[in-house]
Amino acid sequence: MTQDLLDTLDWGKGEGLLPAIVQHAVSGEVLMLGYMNREALMQTAATRQVVFFSRSRRQLWLKGETSGNRLDVVDISTDCDGDALLILATPQGPTCHRGTSSCFASQQGAAVQPLAFLTQLQAIIEQRIAQHGPDDSADSYTARLFAAGPARMAQKIGEEGVEVALAAVGTDDARVVSETADLMYHLLLLLKSRNLSLERVTEELQARHTRRT
Repeated sequence: MTQDLLDTLDWGKGEGLLPAIVQHAVSGEVLMLGYMNREALMQTAATRQVVFFSRSRRQLWLKGETSGNRLDVVDISTDCDGDALLILATPQGPTCHRGTSSCFASQQGAAVQPLAFLTQLQAIIEQRIAQHGPDDSADSYTARLFAAGPARMAQKIGEEGVEVALAAVGTDDARVVSETADLMYHLLLLLKSRNLSLERVTEELQARHTRRT
């Protein structure tokens, strides 16, 4: 971030601080609100890790420095008046200190937006695999199927795809939804097995849209 751009921001309105809204770069879920001074914004831009200014401690703090739940910066933009920041980021774990994905969720996490749950499900799949190795995966369908390998996962996707197609020619909308949910879950699991992500798929869809507009 250049000095010229920094100088265009209205630092005086908030006594040297700007509110910074952090939004999930893929799902769009609003993760948290913090405040940045010039130095925090410059460090955020330089390190691509979200750095705030703590109003209570009167010092900079790297989000996730203690917990490890950092926010990897994807993009930084300002509002039309230059007195607020929007940070698109990829969270490395729960954003809130209460363990929820967003600081705006309830303690039970009930405020997760429907589409944002896809990225949360992706994280849940990763957790299941990490928690249950090949030798103790019996109590986790996710870990058990992952341990079976790509061929078995591909087979399940084929089966679920056929189920979606069969449901689509019927009249039961609930079954279409249910079978589609099964298919999407298994697709996320297969992506994980190849170290790919929902983000990569979204980027591909965006790139195709850009090429055609």
